[in-house]
Amino acid sequence: MDIVLYQILTEVPVAAAIWSVLLVLALTVLTVLVARPERDRPPATEPPTGPAAPPAPEAADQRRYAEEVAVAAAGAAQNARRRRAAWTAVQDAAERAWQAYDEAETAARRFRDAGALPTPRTPRTPAEYAARERWLHHAATAAHLRGELSIGQLCDVFARRGGWDPRLHPVEQEVVLARAVRDGRLARYRAAAERERAAWGDAELAAEAARALAAEAYAAAERVRPTEVPAPRAAAAGRAVPAARWRPARWRPARIG
Repeated sequence: MDIVLYQILTEVPVAAAIWSVLLVLALTVLTVLVARPERDRPPATEPPTGPAAPPAPEAADQRRYAEEVAVAAAGAAQNARRRRAAWTAVQDAAERAWQAYDEAETAARRFRDAGALPTPRTPRTPAEYAARERWLHHAATAAHLRGELSIGQLCDVFARRGGWDPRLHPVEQEVVLARAVRDGRLARYRAAAERERAAWGDAELAAEAARALAAEAYAAAERVRPTEVPAPRAAAAGRAVPAARWRPARWRPARIG
């Protein structure tokens, strides 16, 4: 009995110490398990995965810039269409000027070939010269009314300037008149061709500006798209005027006789 009591008295403190150590370890592990989820949980303010949304003031500036660029791109596209229409009209005018010159050149060549024949002989009297002058004045006035001679050329006829000689036979005067008409139409065609080239340059510059602004408007709309800001005008402005290839209104001869 004494031996059993002795063992109990000597072993109980050891067991109590062991159980105390185990209890402390269990409490420590429980504390760690409870605290770990709080440390591992992401903060409530952490942004979601993906492209970060810009701050509110920056998003407003981007939205305003996208709208302004879209308006500018739409205006540039309209201006490019207007410039292209103007160039088309000038090109048509140059085509008509060339056709008029071609007709005048054909007529002048015909009169030139006829001038190779001998000039009819007529009596060289004051009445004959007066009749020749009246014929020239009448023919030149009719050509002016048809738009073939300018007012300056008509004044030269009456003032006997610029190679106009009322003493020539009407056959010779027809040759001179045909050449004057041809030269006047050639000058008008060359002026129309210059206007056509200038209009083409303006149209090309306007189209290039429209394409650049349309690209910038599209890029600006893409930058504000994450903020869910619609940009319908930028999309419309993206349809820029396509580039066109310049072609002359008519083949330009190297030499015009």
